[in-house]
Amino acid sequence: MTDRLSIVRENLQAVRQRIADAAGRAGRDPAGVRLVGVSKYVDAATSGLLVEAGCRALGESRPQQLWAKAAAAELAGADVEWHLIGHLQRNKVRQTLPVAALLHSVDSPRLLAAVQQAAQTLGLRARALLEVNCSGDPEKHGLAPDELEAVVASLPDFPAVQIDGLMTMAAREGGRSEAQSNFAELRELRDRVAASAPDGVTLSELSMGMSGDFEEAIAEGATLVRVGSALWDGLR
Repeated sequence: MTDRLSIVRENLQAVRQRIADAAGRAGRDPAGVRLVGVSKYVDAATSGLLVEAGCRALGESRPQQLWAKAAAAELAGADVEWHLIGHLQRNKVRQTLPVAALLHSVDSPRLLAAVQQAAQTLGLRARALLEVNCSGDPEKHGLAPDELEAVVASLPDFPAVQIDGLMTMAAREGGRSEAQSNFAELRELRDRVAASAPDGVTLSELSMGMSGDFEEAIAEGATLVRVGSALWDGLR
């Protein structure tokens, strides 16, 4: 266990150094980029090693895995902030909201309405990001870029939902340069839409970038990077 913890600590340190280096190249303060450790690749006990190493924000792609990890005995008492980074079906919203500190993937007006209804019923204010499909990949979830402005304009109709910003996934093809283009599009879209957003809507968060392209995301203004495989490298 100690050896596994050492590996995770070294991986975490390496990822944080890469974040700092990328921020420095972009003329940004590394403190403005937050790491979400994607724990979907590992079990609850291994997820706990990352928390012990010093990363308390963990991301899961599937709601069922999020629920299970949050309730796992191996993580009992751990100071974990759970993020749902994958697609959320409307019938899983109510069970997810009490667990997730941030939903990264509100990808349609219907899901936004479902989150509003569940949050109101539960007596809480849900924090979320709007997912935008900047790559145009039909297999990816997300609002079309030209839908975003209308959805943002409607946010006062959803008082139990606090939209903190935007999220996107890079294209599957095209490598780092195409990924950076997708990230630049999200930043530019955010800047344009935020200028006319309703009072109280700042869209300050940009969740973009994973293990293979988070440096490019940081160059384009990412405030949240979702890193998984780079944190678990070398574990058996």
